[in-house]
Amino acid sequence: MTDNDFLAERFEAHRGHLRAVAYRMLGSAAEAEDAVQEAWVRLSRSDTREVDNLGAWLTTVVGRVCLDLLRSRRTRGEEPLDTWQPAPSAERDPADSALLADSVGLALLVVLDTLSPAERLAFVLHDMFGVPFDEIAGILGRTPASARQLASRARRRVRGVEAPEADLARQRRVVDAFLAAARDGDFDGLLAVLDPDVVARTESGVNSGAAGVAAGAASFAHLARVARPALVDGATGLAVFAGGRPERVLAFAFAADRITRIDIITDPARLAELTVEEV
Repeated sequence: MTDNDFLAERFEAHRGHLRAVAYRMLGSAAEAEDAVQEAWVRLSRSDTREVDNLGAWLTTVVGRVCLDLLRSRRTRGEEPLDTWQPAPSAERDPADSALLADSVGLALLVVLDTLSPAERLAFVLHDMFGVPFDEIAGILGRTPASARQLASRARRRVRGVEAPEADLARQRRVVDAFLAAARDGDFDGLLAVLDPDVVARTESGVNSGAAGVAAGAASFAHLARVARPALVDGATGLAVFAGGRPERVLAFAFAADRITRIDIITDPARLAELTVEEV
């Protein structure tokens, strides 16, 4: 076995954990994979012979990559990371998918999106993965006490944010209104059901703000005409079916009878992980 093969094998042992960290930080499976691939690039270019804990080293790298991306969203219009060269294996293991799904739904991701990048990193790494504050402080360039304060503030905000709407009947009314407005190209009708800070994500990028998301939705009236209401992992969403299988899914998160987040999913691998039922 070559040194590179041995390094790749060690990296693969941490892939699921790294993807779980990145997904909770970024809220996007595609961007999470980019962050994991970037960690592999940095690992393959580094001398880690004196690294005692490779998992902690890689978690720190992924944390920094995600922090940079979260900050860039605010300063450069939320552009996604470019696709890096593939890590040793791009094949998703079922255990990795379970890690992503464990306690992470659209509801939690919506709440995490209310945090600043530093708050989100401190909260995710400490509260979800038990990373010590002195390590988090090193990523943020702050003191451990400051990192602790960030996590505490984030914790209070997470608990204080209004819980996303759980009533399927109310969700269905909002989705029906969204679908009708999209089919008619009704910009004002779309604004009426979108939260002012709504975020829409695709595999290729991010759109934010009610006006921008409404403009995008209104321009796809032809797709809206064939979309149907569906249960997407137990929540009301929309799907375009072909041959009885979904080929495009819109997953929503809701609060106060408005849409706060839209995930537009077309990648076959991601679609295969969803439970989609036409209603």
